[in-house]
Amino acid sequence: MVTAEQAVSCLEQVKDAGSGRPVMELGWIDQVRVAPPRVVFRLMLPGFAQSQRERIASEARTLLTQLDGIEEVQIEVGQPPSQGGIGQAGHGQPAERQPIPGVRQVIAVSSGKGGVGKSTVAVNLACALAQQGHRVGLLDADIYGPNVPTMLGVADCTPEVQGSGDQQRIIPIESCGVAMVSMGLLIDEHQPVIWRGPMLNGIIRQFLYQAEWGERDVLVVDLPPGTGDAQLSLAQAVPMAGVVIVTTPQQVSLQDARRGLAMFRQLGIPVLGVAENMTAFIPPDLPDRRYALFGSGGGATLAQDYDVPLLAQIPMEMPLQEAGDAGRPIVTSRPDSTSAQEFRQLAEAVFHAASLADTVGQPT
Repeated sequence: MVTAEQAVSCLEQVKDAGSGRPVMELGWIDQVRVAPPRVVFRLMLPGFAQSQRERIASEARTLLTQLDGIEEVQIEVGQPPSQGGIGQAGHGQPAERQPIPGVRQVIAVSSGKGGVGKSTVAVNLACALAQQGHRVGLLDADIYGPNVPTMLGVADCTPEVQGSGDQQRIIPIESCGVAMVSMGLLIDEHQPVIWRGPMLNGIIRQFLYQAEWGERDVLVVDLPPGTGDAQLSLAQAVPMAGVVIVTTPQQVSLQDARRGLAMFRQLGIPVLGVAENMTAFIPPDLPDRRYALFGSGGGATLAQDYDVPLLAQIPMEMPLQEAGDAGRPIVTSRPDSTSAQEFRQLAEAVFHAASLADTVGQPT
């Protein structure tokens, strides 16, 4: 009869791709139980190691089913213990905000609700900044809906992960002159991310401090919609030059945008301004026409009410949707389009508002 010791011996052959160390030694597998014809164990992968989930599970199943009498392997997915490190302090208290080595400015892109085109704005803002000669990083912190890899045409790429534990480093993927990391690069396309606050906070801190960002003039952070754990984690972890609030002209969007804007002010994060998306629809056959499908003037009203700039008014046009789906941001694929012109204006306005030419909290 197969024993738990034999099962553990098999699992010790499964190794972390980054460090080469056995996953058992790293504590990623535990609670191994044998009840022929079944073996059960718990798999707990830290943030960056999520990219290895399918491989580790497959290797474990192959090894265990070679044992006499074992026909089934059941894997329970657990939550790894939260890791300390930069940006965290003991006893549940946030540490002083820590700059990211080599990164001069951190700018967040946020929205009060989903579906307003926040990720489209973040991607094209980053690409436009890169076109203007800045060294740009892009962090896709929208953990539950990581769309940035698709929009940059790198959804099939897997970033290199080096080392293990606190020494683990992820190498960003380069696209359109932008260095990018995303949860979407680490998990299967259809794999849901079902995480509570501590795990969410942990992966965001890993992306901030354990990615090889190198020297960057600006790191654009695409936040998830709403006012939750991700926003709080970022605000408490790293000094930020400011945040861009994305909204549509529609009243429902404006209501949520107000909540988000107020939250960032309460957290002491400068609001650089408002980017109004979907301002008007431009029909491809009548490019001189504008149809305000979601109303008009909402972004300007929000900006006026909170005494912040209206940074850009980005229209809806077919090339913008097509570019996002094709993984070719419109500022690079259709630079003469109205949308691309607005994104370039947005990049210039954000650069000015955040005073990117000056170093804040980070030595040159």
